[in-house]
Amino acid sequence: MNYERVYKMAFSSVYPLLVQKAERKGRTKAEVDEVICWLTGYDEAGLKEQLEKNVDYETFFGEAPNLNPNTHLITGVVCKVRVEDIEDPLMQKVRWLDKLVDELAKGRPLTKILRS
Repeated sequence: MNYERVYKMAFSSVYPLLVQKAERKGRTKAEVDEVICWLTGYDEAGLKEQLEKNVDYETFFGEAPNLNPNTHLITGVVCKVRVEDIEDPLMQKVRWLDKLVDELAKGRPLTKILRS
């Protein structure tokens, strides 16, 4: 599959949609940020900088300081695809993020989402 279109999407254009999804279900922007930082290793300042630079998904994940070592624990289905079965490494990271925000929106406790 060709995922180039997804990879070139500006993360800053997707980010508000992730926040809206969570907020519609009573969760907060701060919780979304915590999930993103847990996954990527960005701190709040680093996340804000990436949003301000208007980087695409490829750059966002490529410049991530430290992908969480527990990402292998992220399992389940996003868009009818099991995230653990995705072979393309970048698409898997994109879907991990989708899955974490989905879990947040479904009311799962943050400690469970962060696999702690």
